[in-house]
Amino acid sequence: MEEKTKITVVGAGYVGMSLSVLLAKDNDVVVFDLDPTRVAQINNNQSTVRDFGIEDTLCNDALNLSATIQKRKAYLGADFIIIATPTDYNSHTNAFNTSSVDEVVKDILAINQTCLIVIKSTVPVGYTRDLQTRFNTGRVIFSPEFLREGTALYDNLSPSRVIIGSHSELGKKFAKILCKAANKPHIPVMFVESTEAESIKLFSNTYLAMRLSYFNEIDSFCEAKGLDSRQIIEGVCLDDRIGNHYNNPSFGYGGYCLPKDTKQLLANYQDIPNRIITAVVEANSIRKNFISDAIIELNPSTVGVYRLAMKKGSDNYRASAIHGVMKKIKEKGIRIIIFEPDLPGNRFLGDELVNDLGQFKRQSDVILANRVSSELDDVLDKIYTRDVFHRD
Repeated sequence: MEEKTKITVVGAGYVGMSLSVLLAKDNDVVVFDLDPTRVAQINNNQSTVRDFGIEDTLCNDALNLSATIQKRKAYLGADFIIIATPTDYNSHTNAFNTSSVDEVVKDILAINQTCLIVIKSTVPVGYTRDLQTRFNTGRVIFSPEFLREGTALYDNLSPSRVIIGSHSELGKKFAKILCKAANKPHIPVMFVESTEAESIKLFSNTYLAMRLSYFNEIDSFCEAKGLDSRQIIEGVCLDDRIGNHYNNPSFGYGGYCLPKDTKQLLANYQDIPNRIITAVVEANSIRKNFISDAIIELNPSTVGVYRLAMKKGSDNYRASAIHGVMKKIKEKGIRIIIFEPDLPGNRFLGDELVNDLGQFKRQSDVILANRVSSELDDVLDKIYTRDVFHRD
């Protein structure tokens, strides 16, 4: 019997969990995380994130998967170590905070002298090359992920492409491992330098943010002019070059990736002339201000926020675009209440949680819904939404 490849995944968020479950069918996978609660969840076949595919696979499939809080146990003997720790954008330094990645790489190199270290965390352009120089090693590469919250495992099973920031034999072996684990045949694979791989990640997400912003601005125009936003967007998207996808207006782009990735790319443009990248970042604030002003003009006493997550299947309550809208509304002294039944307690980030839907409806003068639901059908006269297609 062929010996299984030993893979360690550092970090148990969306990226780490989806990759761990994906790879644990054909390989021995260990997840290293500092949070003992997350480690216990994984060892009990429970997902640390909300993703139906991950949850279903953990319950029903035989996986070679375990988790630990002991770094030496996790790193020693691994053939590949994937880093999927968070790298939040720091607005004061205009860069991602990559300290978690720095520490993990340092520890791995001290414990394991042969493995390939694959960074999946999003990083600034040029970061991996700097790491390679700083630690005098060719064993650190970057390979971007292109996942959506709530469908992370599906996106790994059916990837649009596999990008490997290395031309090495170990890099090629890692690409084969990813492709073998997927359900999709003939996956496009690119081998590039890590700096190019980092750029592909940031430019891809910035394009998606640009597309969302474009259709949001069509919708802003339509609302201001009293036009039918859906008809105009459908007419525009009948052009095959534009396509009828990723075009449903919203309150702005949010989530773990797009806001921080667009800002990081703009920071990398320092001293490089640009207009579009700057506009993509600014457009999100403009859209949220437009939505806030529209709500304020209705002069409500209480605004109800129906669900904090920006789309179905996500448990991302903190990185939602709705927070920017809520902040401006509250500045006008308007009361905010939130219906988010998945959250415990009676407050979230200072705002009141009302998790009885009937009570929520009665108390709200206006209900702000980024995405509509049939459970709001009896209060349509209170709903403010820009969800023209009633889908994500």
